[in-house]
Amino acid sequence: MRGSMRGCRMTEAASLQAPRRRTTAQVLVTIGLAMMAVLVVVALFGPAIAPYNPTKTSPASLDGPTMAHWLGTDSIGRDVLSRLIVGGRATLLITFVAVAISLAAGLILGLASGYMGGAVDLAIMRVLDVVFAFPVFLLAIAVVAALGPTLGNLILTIAVVYTPTLARVVRGPVLSVKRWDHVEAARSVGIGEFTIAVRHVLPLVISPVLVQTSLTLANTIFTVTALSFLGLGPPPPDPNWGSMLAEARQFMELAPLTVIGPSLAIVFASLTFIVLANGLRDLLDVTAR
Repeated sequence: MRGSMRGCRMTEAASLQAPRRRTTAQVLVTIGLAMMAVLVVVALFGPAIAPYNPTKTSPASLDGPTMAHWLGTDSIGRDVLSRLIVGGRATLLITFVAVAISLAAGLILGLASGYMGGAVDLAIMRVLDVVFAFPVFLLAIAVVAALGPTLGNLILTIAVVYTPTLARVVRGPVLSVKRWDHVEAARSVGIGEFTIAVRHVLPLVISPVLVQTSLTLANTIFTVTALSFLGLGPPPPDPNWGSMLAEARQFMELAPLTVIGPSLAIVFASLTFIVLANGLRDLLDVTAR
């Protein structure tokens, strides 16, 4: 009797918390989308927004904030704010394109592996395990160093190192969903396996994929900036947040804004996708699924 009463109270508490949790999730998603809109504007219109040419030098080196240069200038007189805006475009472009490629590859490999099973599943998972066995950052350094620090190589490297994670996130739910009754019903009426996989299985595994994609975007921001900091990013003179930090670290005591600016930009970009991932996780109720 006591157990049943306790269970009822727990059920009532959960039902009361559900609307509050959903409201919080909606707020987080709204904030995350608003922050992402800022990043998209910077990525698309960076050169038009920047007040100065980010590569133009001047005699005013390491100047503090002024009305002409809101964040001051760097060691060779370039406007820090302009370089921050245009550098964000390069960093975000690499991030979005690389994650889009890894998402497409992860969806294809994860769906094929989970749905087909057998030898196909074994072969795909073993190949992905080889990539997954290496630390992401060390593997990225090795590949970029071997291929060369070009924009295309950097995008390809980031896509490769994050594909196994997304493929595993897709494969897990597919293994369960493919046994559901509506899938068996579709198969019994003669619908092709490819159509079943795409139309009846894939839509039901999108929720965890969206959450993991948001987290992958946050991780990719750090990976791209770290590689650029080490000199393995896009070559100069075009700026990016990682190379700005590398150039400014020896002058951080004389001109702290040259370091604080790109650091805050990196934190803002990463926090955007973390907030969005947390909101999507609760809003789509991935754990309940």
